[in-house]
Amino acid sequence: MPEASEPALSPPTADPDPDIIVTEDVWGDALEQLGEGYSVLRRPDAWQSPDQMRQLVSSARGLVVRNRTPVDRVLLESGSRLEIVARAGVGLDNIDVVAADELGIVVVAAFGANARSVAEHALALALGLARDIPGNDRRVRSGEWDRRLGMELAGRTWGVVGLGATGAAVASVASAIGMHVIGFDPYLPADSLPPSVGERVVGLDELLDRADVVSLHLPLTPETAGIVDTSFLEAMRPGSHLINVSRGELVDEEALADALDRGHLAGAGLDVRMAEPPSPGRLDTCERVILSPHIAGLTHEAQDQVATMLAEDLGLVLGGVDARHAAGKWRLPHR
Repeated sequence: MPEASEPALSPPTADPDPDIIVTEDVWGDALEQLGEGYSVLRRPDAWQSPDQMRQLVSSARGLVVRNRTPVDRVLLESGSRLEIVARAGVGLDNIDVVAADELGIVVVAAFGANARSVAEHALALALGLARDIPGNDRRVRSGEWDRRLGMELAGRTWGVVGLGATGAAVASVASAIGMHVIGFDPYLPADSLPPSVGERVVGLDELLDRADVVSLHLPLTPETAGIVDTSFLEAMRPGSHLINVSRGELVDEEALADALDRGHLAGAGLDVRMAEPPSPGRLDTCERVILSPHIAGLTHEAQDQVATMLAEDLGLVLGGVDARHAAGKWRLPHR
């Protein structure tokens, strides 16, 4: 995730063996307060050097990362004192959770902490596409006064792919503006449908055929990588919009550009990309695409909640107590 415009990080501690290492731009009052009981070393650029990362982790008890730090088996094995890895976000694709489980290292994440923030951003992208906000802004600034018809989202169908905390939050904001929400999630228990989802469809193809807006809320796994390919896009309703606020690797960007160029899709809103930052490509010049730099979860409110959840779990684990927001074998109830 790109660095945010927040207050400067506190200077690194002089402690040669800090308890907690923070290797990316993670901030929050709760983490600052954690520093009152534990020594915390902030090195937000350390993720760029594997050698430096191994050196830092070799003596640390806790490691705090976002999504840029590759927490692989080699790094985990270099931490002889490492007890916990805390992910400031939801996705765990940059962390080898299996290796952590085998090494007895707890992995925690801020599950659900930024769900509302991401949901509001997804809605903003959908509204921006429906009324062509970026295009109208550009035309007015260039001296044009071209009053074009837009579309209302109320009464239309929003398809949510992935009904975890973020998908449920998207369903809530979409239904609040009068949209009918349908959802698809083969892993969700039958009795756990979020209340704002009006209907759960059995197959993904049915959702794609019916939805005017399709939003993605999936983790990056071998099964989901590249899921939005040519066949996925062809199955979407003609004139519909695609919203991706989860992982850029879910979308085949060339296939998406083809679908937009053919006019099959009316537009796409992308907060995440295959490569971040991306190299210039076809999507960057397409007027029917709204792009943002992986900021859906970056609000003051969400980051405060993320910091609170991580600080709580760091304090619990370093104090010999079970974490509340753990993944892998340490997820409660465990063992």
